Amino acid sequence: MAIKKRVMIFIDGSNLYHILKSLLPNKKPNDFDFEKFVKDLSQEGAYLGSYYYNVPLDIIQNEEKYIKQQRFFDKIKRLPNFNFVLCRMLKKKIDGKIIYEAKEDDIHLAVDMVKLAFADAYDTAILVSSDGDFVPAIQAVKEKGKNVENIGFETKFSYHLKRECDKFRMLTKEEVKKFFKN
Repeated sequence: MAIKKRVMIFIDGSNLYHILKSLLPNKKPNDFDFEKFVKDLSQEGAYLGSYYYNVPLDIIQNEEKYIKQQRFFDKIKRLPNFNFVLCRMLKKKIDGKIIYEAKEDDIHLAVDMVKLAFADAYDTAILVSSDGDFVPAIQAVKEKGKNVENIGFETKFSYHLKRECDKFRMLTKEEVKKFFKN
C-alpha cells in the first residue's frame, strides 16, 4: 500500500470570497461548506489541515457587513484543523475618498507556506488563490522538494501560478455549486 502524501491547504480568503461572489452571486458565503471543500481538494493525500487568511471590514463603514463577516469568521474558526489568520485592513484617504486595502494577508500566507515547507510539515501544499504574487513563495517551497498545487476558477486564475505549480485544477461554476449548502 502506497503512503499518502501529507497535504496542507492555504486559502487566500479575500480572493476566494470575491471569486465566489462573482461566480455565484446568488449564493451566500456563509453557506459555503469549507469542510467539504478541503476534503475534495485533498482527496489524493492525507489531509493535515488548512490555513485561512483574511482581513476584517471596517465596522464604521458598514456595521451590517462587518457583523456578517464576523459571523463568517467565527464559523471558520470552529472548523476542525483550520488555522484562521486575521490580517489588517489599511484605511487611507486619496483625493478626498476613503480607500481600503488588505494588508499582510498575502505575505502571511507566503511565509507560512515556506516556513512549514522548511519544517517538513507537509509534502504537498494546495494554494487556493488566483493571485500571481505567490510565485516566489511557490518557487521556494519547490526548492525544498515539496509539491505545490494551485486551485483556480473558470472565471479567474493566474497563468503564472498555473505555469509554476506542479499541478493546476480549475474549478468550474458547476463544481463550486456542490460546496454550497442548500
